[in-house]
Amino acid sequence: MSGKTQAPRGKGGTAGKAVKPGRDPGPRGLAKLFAKVEDPSLRGAQINYYVVLGSTLALTLLGLIMVLSSSSVEAIARNKSPFDDFRKQALWAVLGLLCMATLQLLPTDKLKKLAWPALGVATVLLMMVLVFGQEIYGNKNWLIIGSFSVQPSEFAKAAMALWGAAVVERKAHLMHQWKHAVVPLVAPFGGLMLLLVLIGKDLGTAMVLALILVVVMFVGGAPARIFGYGAAGAAVGLAVAVAVAPTRLGRVTAWIFGCGEAQDYCYQAQQGIYALASGGWLGVGLGQSRQKWSHIPEAQNDFIFAVLGEEMGLLGTLFVVLLYTMLAVAMYRIAVRSETIFGRVAISGIMAWIVGQAFVNIGMVIGLLPVIGVPLPFISSGGSALLATFLGIGVVLSFAREQRMGKQGRATPGMLQGFMARLRGANAN
Repeated sequence: MSGKTQAPRGKGGTAGKAVKPGRDPGPRGLAKLFAKVEDPSLRGAQINYYVVLGSTLALTLLGLIMVLSSSSVEAIARNKSPFDDFRKQALWAVLGLLCMATLQLLPTDKLKKLAWPALGVATVLLMMVLVFGQEIYGNKNWLIIGSFSVQPSEFAKAAMALWGAAVVERKAHLMHQWKHAVVPLVAPFGGLMLLLVLIGKDLGTAMVLALILVVVMFVGGAPARIFGYGAAGAAVGLAVAVAVAPTRLGRVTAWIFGCGEAQDYCYQAQQGIYALASGGWLGVGLGQSRQKWSHIPEAQNDFIFAVLGEEMGLLGTLFVVLLYTMLAVAMYRIAVRSETIFGRVAISGIMAWIVGQAFVNIGMVIGLLPVIGVPLPFISSGGSALLATFLGIGVVLSFAREQRMGKQGRATPGMLQGFMARLRGANAN
């Protein structure tokens, strides 16, 4: 030892120096921005709860309006009532609201006990799809029972976030070791769920599940090298998945190199762009879309954002983006305030699922990403997706409610360094 005192990392060699009079020693730059966003006050906790709830209700209401608008034309063409899809979506929304209200009243320790049962039910349902499921538009991911249909892969997303959080909390002191970070998160259970979805040819849902798993492991404190190896493996897997499926290959090739209007692989994406372009700033008016008249295939599902842009214009699409951004910020604040590893990881996984999927869908519609077939949360038609998303929000609101009541989430420093330490589980209980 030389006897010299080494400056702490990240302090720039200023340790031990007196702060000059008048200089603010508080956080600066990005750290200052994060400190403002986190807002550790009790009032901040109350705001978080109502922002998540308000954004969810606003997106759901907007989704019901757009499902009615985008599906009515096709329903009339099939000699059905224009309100058929709307009624179904509204019933699922009511059921989802009831489930969300129930989940948010559960203590967070009770939610943890649901983790393994949720994983078991989701895995069994995914296996049943491969045996008894029905293939729709090339993907085998539906269970049909009479007039009732369910898509188990949507509920697998909620199960993945909840179960992953429970595993990470139990193994928090071992997550820095790669073998404990991989088992059982990746092998066997997480990998099995991904494999079952991929066998059903639903690459979009598999990518969302992989995103949830990656965020759960990152927030849980898994070694960085795992993500490097995982990214390389995922790149090879995606290349193979695209190469072996002519439809996927055609869509990706069309996205990269472009194609003429006569080619089928460009048709849906081009019609979506036409819809957005014709909407202008303020849109053509609710119900007045022209592209939904059999031009955009399945306009009420994956490309409902295009119909929304045509009818509500650029300002309408920006409003939707703002709602998702508010939802993301509120969930981030709830995760940061959580005093348990389970809470931080579960909320982060749910945030990655809902907000990440939303921006993947929007990126697909506006042409930044190839067409991969994932719904827009709360807005696209689909009862299973809507109900599963409400279940995820119910978990988030459970943590937000406890923080709002002052049971956990006491004020903590808002420094960026503190955020990273808490988010990665460095300060495990």
